Amino acid sequence: MPERTLTELLYGKGAHANSIECVEGLTADLASRQIAGFPHSIWQIVFHLNYWIDYDLRRIRGEHPAYPVHADESWPQSPAPADEAEWGQAAARFRALISDVALLANSAAEKLQQEVEAMHPAHGQQSSSVLAVLWQTVVHNSYHLGQIALLRRTLGVWPPPSGGDTW
Repeated sequence: MPERTLTELLYGKGAHANSIECVEGLTADLASRQIAGFPHSIWQIVFHLNYWIDYDLRRIRGEHPAYPVHADESWPQSPAPADEAEWGQAAARFRALISDVALLANSAAEKLQQEVEAMHPAHGQQSSSVLAVLWQTVVHNSYHLGQIALLRRTLGVWPPPSGGDTW
């Protein structure tokens, strides 16, 4: 049975913002702006999300991605992309990765219950089925998408062009 709730959370049902819409309509300049007291720009958060979604999808596919030695390996050094093209590529990659997660969430029950090999000791301390990894991915995304929504509000560019809650 597909995990409809996961897909709904990815695409903005209920109290969640739509993952894709959170990054739509942003230029590289807006995505790279830093807000005093906030440690990351939107660009950095999208880079970080892309890193971890890709990492988990690779684990699910049976690849053996190296777990980063330090957390900062999953964040870009610069608060800004090199140019508009790099931002566009990161946003497009994010959309594609979200689509890949949604496709997996709609897999048959047998696929969702398959075990995913641990790549780090912490992975062995929790359920490691495909479904469990997808839930961890969606929850991680939700946390950081909330940050993006807050940054966009602070920058005066919320809601996104396609709409969103403003209260």
